Amino acid sequence: MADLPQRSAPVTAQRPVALIVLAAGAGTRMNSDLPKPLHELGGRPLVAHALAAGRALDPERVIVVTGHGADAVEAAVAEADPEAFCVRQEEQKGTGHAVLQAAPALEGFDGDAVVLYADTPFLAPETIERLRAARMDHDVVVLGFEAADPGRYGRLVMEGDALMRIVEAKDATTEELAITTCNSGVMAANAALLMGHLGRIAPQNAAGEYYLTDVVALARAAGQSAGVVLCSEDETLGVDSRAGLARAEARFQALCRSRAMEAGVTLTWPDSVVFSADTVIGRDAVIEPHVVFGPGVTVETGARIRAFSHLEGCHVSQGAVIGPYARLRPDAEIGNDARIGNFVEVKAASIGEGAKVNHLSYIGDAEIGAGSNVGAGTVTCNYDGVMKHRTVIGRDVFIGSDTMLVAPVTVGDGAMTASGSVITQDVPDGALALARARQINKPGLALRLMERLRALRKERKG
Repeated sequence: MADLPQRSAPVTAQRPVALIVLAAGAGTRMNSDLPKPLHELGGRPLVAHALAAGRALDPERVIVVTGHGADAVEAAVAEADPEAFCVRQEEQKGTGHAVLQAAPALEGFDGDAVVLYADTPFLAPETIERLRAARMDHDVVVLGFEAADPGRYGRLVMEGDALMRIVEAKDATTEELAITTCNSGVMAANAALLMGHLGRIAPQNAAGEYYLTDVVALARAAGQSAGVVLCSEDETLGVDSRAGLARAEARFQALCRSRAMEAGVTLTWPDSVVFSADTVIGRDAVIEPHVVFGPGVTVETGARIRAFSHLEGCHVSQGAVIGPYARLRPDAEIGNDARIGNFVEVKAASIGEGAKVNHLSYIGDAEIGAGSNVGAGTVTCNYDGVMKHRTVIGRDVFIGSDTMLVAPVTVGDGAMTASGSVITQDVPDGALALARARQINKPGLALRLMERLRALRKERKG
């Protein structure tokens, strides 16, 4: 990086931004073999939430600092943001040391750096943008909040509107501990200035670590300005334990429910509905109690998801009704005004417009045409123990109850299957398929059999 300037030139316009996300910590309080950045919030890893928040800045470079469980974390980063570049912090020596690992990835970069944390998932895009905008007035900008219980948070020591230094709680005096304006850890600064100051930090603190917070005092000593942007304490909520993860999930779900209702979605019992980070629900959709949305669900306007249904990786079109007690698995495509009823499971299948699968059925690797009706107990037998096979049902087909469709098989338009049939061959358009054994009645056999069984039971008890 360039030599540290004694006083930076005034910023007259927003500069290019490099986003630095710290994701190296072990998260020992999680008591988990899974690295902390990979614990999920709303079905998405914590680090993915941080990356999504930082994308509001339209950064020119995205750098993620990994450490504990680096291989797994880097794989998740690549999935969440393929353009991100990962660097490793081989030894855990504090936040300042972690940010400094990004220096090689910033070679030749002339702009600002914004530091975020993988375990702080709730920063609003507008808050991050305010942080960036404050760089117009200050060399270093810190995101702070007024804490109801400052506890172990670092304190922001101010003189008027100027930030003089940040002191960690374990290093603070009694007077400094009385300060309620606290540090979130998020920081924005000229990238060269930031890296220059980090190279000058010494671990002169109770923990023996290199603190990112020391940048403020070093900047002030160099005649540079430091300022604070304040946000709500809720936005700075971090995850460092299982209990903290549960609190974060509760807040995430509350935000999702509120946003859904503001967008015109009816939630008949909001607190019982569970969302994923990417759930999309159209206006005038109705979501009944105890519905769970896994990742990758889109529900169009006017659809109804009835109680106790579970959806993931699927698309529900306008006017469709799902449930109650239905399960839609990945690649389920439900057409306009279709009906998927109680105890029906759909996987990798398209259900045509107005089609009905109302009771106790499994539809997998299949295509059901518009207007068709699938009777109770129907199963598309799609798996032969090695490979999956496809069932195709045409338009306006009637599938009788308890039909087994042994794929690969096709049932033509307007055809029917008799109840209890095992269909192993294609059914032509308009045909009725019957594939079941002939019924044989044995007069009196039921009575004789029951008498024999009762006698046997009596003999065993005797």
